[in-house]
Amino acid sequence: MPIWVFLGLMNIETRKGALTLFWASFVFSLICIPLSYYLKDWSWAAIMFPVTLWYWLSLKWVDKHSVWG
Repeated sequence: MPIWVFLGLMNIETRKGALTLFWASFVFSLICIPLSYYLKDWSWAAIMFPVTLWYWLSLKWVDKHSVWG
């Protein structure tokens, strides 16, 4: 398992847990858009979208290589 996948899904042992992490991150990313506009601070939105992508790519890598425990 590559280090970027290991770090992305550290302490997540099931696919259901990884999907929950992904969807929670995705929803928070969407919430950050109007919040960032209102606060005039885009730092949260700027970091949450790449992190959500990272979780999704890690999940797809583990699915492809059948590494779920």
